[in-house]
Amino acid sequence: MSLLHIVAKSPFTHQALAACLARLGQGDALLLMEDAVAAAVAGAATPWPDRGPVFVLSPDLAARGLADRPLRSGVTLVDYGGFVDLAARHDGTLSWF
Repeated sequence: MSLLHIVAKSPFTHQALAACLARLGQGDALLLMEDAVAAAVAGAATPWPDRGPVFVLSPDLAARGLADRPLRSGVTLVDYGGFVDLAARHDGTLSWF
């Protein structure tokens, strides 16, 4: 069963991303949204997955003034429609708060 893990909390103030990464399974994907998008910025001193695709909600990057910053290698930007497509492509979703 493939899961889309959704993290919304800042990796600088919450442990949601670290907890998620400990449970990220084969075939799972990660979507960063809201304040969690800060983890995708290149050079961010935050936990980062060693497997699975990573997606970032681009409107949330823009809302936080990060749209022009370089991102970590392998990050794929998605819009709201892409978010819906990701949810539909996976067997389930798991939100980390």
